[in-house]
Amino acid sequence: MKANKLFFLILAIGIIFLSSCVAKRKYLESQIQLRYLKNDSAQLAYKVSTLNDSIAGLQQQINELNGNYAQLTSSANATQSQLSESRRSFQEQQQKLQQLQNLLDQQKQKAEELKKKMTDALVGFNASDLSVTQKNGKVYVSLSENLLFPSGSAVVNPQGKEALSKLADVLNVNPDISVDIEGHTDSIPIRKRYEDNWDLSTARATSIVRILVNDYKVDPVRVIASGHSEYDPVDSNSTEEGRARNRRTEIILSPKLDELYKLLEQ
Repeated sequence: MKANKLFFLILAIGIIFLSSCVAKRKYLESQIQLRYLKNDSAQLAYKVSTLNDSIAGLQQQINELNGNYAQLTSSANATQSQLSESRRSFQEQQQKLQQLQNLLDQQKQKAEELKKKMTDALVGFNASDLSVTQKNGKVYVSLSENLLFPSGSAVVNPQGKEALSKLADVLNVNPDISVDIEGHTDSIPIRKRYEDNWDLSTARATSIVRILVNDYKVDPVRVIASGHSEYDPVDSNSTEEGRARNRRTEIILSPKLDELYKLLEQ
């Protein structure tokens, strides 16, 4: 009986001992697993922190890129606006240049028509005493001293009045023509009634103006008289032939350029 009790006591102690060993082993295993889990958790926390830092960095880059994109978009819009304005300005300039060219072509055509009319009207006069030329959009009617005046005089002779009459006929049917009358002399100093060649050249120009305006009814508003003395020669004053060519009156006919001036002022 005592032996049985002892056996059961030993068995109970063994069972308790074994149970205690199993529990301790499980505890140790759980502690090890806990350490692993804590280590994994720390690694995961570090990765999360690193990823968050990367995300923050990428977000900052995105914000910077968005800012750069906004600036580039604004700059592109400003450039496009400038290009549109430049294109519009260029088109306006091209249009103005075309209008200017059209007006210049019209002026040239008018000058050519006027030259023909003057040539036809003055066809009966000697070519050495009268010429009609065209340059710079104007018509130049050059009349020699021999055709218009006695030597040293500003009184127009009958043949000169006849030429001025035919010229006035053309002017009166072309009211849009401006008339500039220039008196010219040679370099030989004038004597007698005129103080100098300035005085003579101016007197001759104004004498022609009076005939055109008073006798042939050319509108005086259209007419300008000026004297150039010896200072605008067409030939050398060293020969008699050259001096004869320099003693002349030029009547310069210009189509009105009102439209052209208005275009240039714009």
